Amino acid sequence: GQATCWPTDFAPRGMGAAEALQQVAWPAEWPYQELDFSRQDESDDGYFYNSPRLCTHVDDSFIAELTKYYGQFFPKYPNARILDICSSWISHYPQEKCWSHVSITGMNEYELKENKQADDYTVRNLNTNPELPYESESFDIVTCTVSFDYLNKPLQVMKEVARVLKPGGTVILSTSNRCFPTKAVRIWLETGDVEHCLIYGSYMHYTGEFEQPEAIDLSPPLARIAFADPVFVIQARKKAAPAAP
Repeated sequence: GQATCWPTDFAPRGMGAAEALQQVAWPAEWPYQELDFSRQDESDDGYFYNSPRLCTHVDDSFIAELTKYYGQFFPKYPNARILDICSSWISHYPQEKCWSHVSITGMNEYELKENKQADDYTVRNLNTNPELPYESESFDIVTCTVSFDYLNKPLQVMKEVARVLKPGGTVILSTSNRCFPTKAVRIWLETGDVEHCLIYGSYMHYTGEFEQPEAIDLSPPLARIAFADPVFVIQARKKAAPAAP
């Protein structure tokens, strides 16, 4: 048969992210090598994130679109318990609280302390310790904004996301086309927007814990002519617990 290269050959030219992820025929095995998750700068991430960055890493239209999406999605889980991983001083959640509790974890304690929507925070470097310090099945929603591309053990972290989610809970990853190139994993730097959605979807798929992932393109019209950041959400529901015999 024809040799195929993941994810490039799975993103037909001209096909949007939503359609590509809907139609994807997953490779039988985890399609990555260790080298795919190497970074240009492999020095301790703690040094890189040591200085607080109380700025935003995407443009205002990205933040507005993502916040609007969260505002529509979160109420599907009344009084939700939400976890934001790779978090910082801002989670981009809607102003109007529609949840019961928010936990966050990230690299920089000062930034996490400044997050006004968080009820508690834990400093955690998921690249050295890919375990989430939370009980199993304790959250309805897990979010991660423009950060999963920095994780060098993404399958282990996604398995942890599945563990802490309740059955039927949802993971929501968002991405754009900006990153710190020295810290993003190699496969991310070698691929474009549609492939990025396939990569994020693959992390969910290969845990075996989620239903089919979906991609949603929330990019504003100006993103098409490169005057605004594209906005992609990739999400999946954790499979419901099997019915008792």
